[in-house]
Amino acid sequence: MTVNTSNGGQITGWGIALGNNLITNHDLASRMDTSDEWIKERTGISERRIGGTTAGLAVQAAKDALKVADCSPDEIDLLVLATTTPDDQIPATSAMVQHLLGLKCGAMDLNAACSGFVYSLVTGFGMLALGNKRVLVIGSETLSRVTDWEDRSTAILFGDGAGAFVIETSNTKSALLGWELSCDGSLRDILHAEIGGTIVMSGQEVFRKAVIAMTESALTSIENAGLTPEDIAFVIPHQANIRIIESAMKRLNIPMEKSVSVLHKTGNTSSASIPLALVDPCTRWENSRGR
Repeated sequence: MTVNTSNGGQITGWGIALGNNLITNHDLASRMDTSDEWIKERTGISERRIGGTTAGLAVQAAKDALKVADCSPDEIDLLVLATTTPDDQIPATSAMVQHLLGLKCGAMDLNAACSGFVYSLVTGFGMLALGNKRVLVIGSETLSRVTDWEDRSTAILFGDGAGAFVIETSNTKSALLGWELSCDGSLRDILHAEIGGTIVMSGQEVFRKAVIAMTESALTSIENAGLTPEDIAFVIPHQANIRIIESAMKRLNIPMEKSVSVLHKTGNTSSASIPLALVDPCTRWENSRGR
């Protein structure tokens, strides 16, 4: 599927935030049966950050995004916040972020697990097509609050962080060229966290399903945009596991060096993982323009 706005749309601002506390693989090895080598070999993760609140991290990232976009809070027409770890059931975390940033617009939470930022970005561009001028899109997570720190299979994976982007209409040819959103609720049991509980995961099954889903979604999005894998300059995958990324890139027949990864220093931050990785190419693009 593609989206067309009368003036086009583009990312104009970005920012990130990470938890204050650094947890290295060596830290985890001191409290459970694991090692730095074991974790890096199986996941690609060296360290992760934990701490803070979902709203607090979102606000920190959003302030930087607004600054880069040279945009004041009252110029934002909508806030879309992707998270699986809201600070409260009521009110929505986006409502608190809206208040703390001094926004005057509508705000909503969106929970689509690890694909949440993609859903939110598509929603944001859709709102541009409906007439909004600027939308603030955020992915923010505090997964440390739903991690069982005694479970070696999951404690090594997750971190806390947020990434925020301002998207706005423009007179350029920039646009969201194509996307594909999908869901399979029948897979609930291979990765879930009950309300008040911690993350439970069947690692091998998640690996297998993730590689297939990421590849199929990427190929469909590329086709919807009228492109081929050879046309892609870089790929920003969900930062779950380096082996998943490598397998997906191989199935896409796109060189691994075209993938962007921050997994080694952030861990898996669910809906915050893609925005955390997306900031790097955005910053390089900004620097290349001499801004």
